Amino acid sequence: MILLRALLLAMLAISQCIAGEIALPDIAKRLVKTPITQGNFQQQKHLKVLKKPLISTGSFTYDQNKGVIWKTLTPVESILLVNESRLLTEQGEQAVPAAFGKVFKAMLGGDLAQLTDGFTITGTDQLTSWQLELTPKDEMLRKVISTMVLSGDTELRGLEIRETGGNITRISFTHIMHPEKLTAEQEADFERISP
Repeated sequence: MILLRALLLAMLAISQCIAGEIALPDIAKRLVKTPITQGNFQQQKHLKVLKKPLISTGSFTYDQNKGVIWKTLTPVESILLVNESRLLTEQGEQAVPAAFGKVFKAMLGGDLAQLTDGFTITGTDQLTSWQLELTPKDEMLRKVISTMVLSGDTELRGLEIRETGGNITRISFTHIMHPEKLTAEQEADFERISP
């Protein structure tokens, strides 16, 4: 009986891995791919030392050629500008590991195939929704992040980052739009991060 259970569990694990491998191209086909994506976010940071999560809200803009504008509006206004080689905050510029910019671009731009370089991916693909679990391949990243869970439909709707220390960050994306061009304010923000 124990052997039969072990065999069934092994088959289930294998089928989940196979489902993940099959799901990725199917999910990528369903995702809306446009040069510009923008919307709102709500982020809940669950820290082990706090009973209530820290909640922030804001907006994001993704431009396939320029990067990401991540504006936190509450509780404290701040801006984060990211492209494939730079990360700029109000405190100044920080070096960006090559994988960081690619991950942002892959997630918000719908190019999920880029994620296979840095993560082992499993997932499920339902008729109207999907979910992918990403486990970092890089040893340094695994020291900080145990897994990331992406979920959505034709858009990325949720991101959960599970840290190795037990903290969890949940981000939900809403009011997603695909404008034909950037606003003057967005162009000015991207100019700040251009080489």
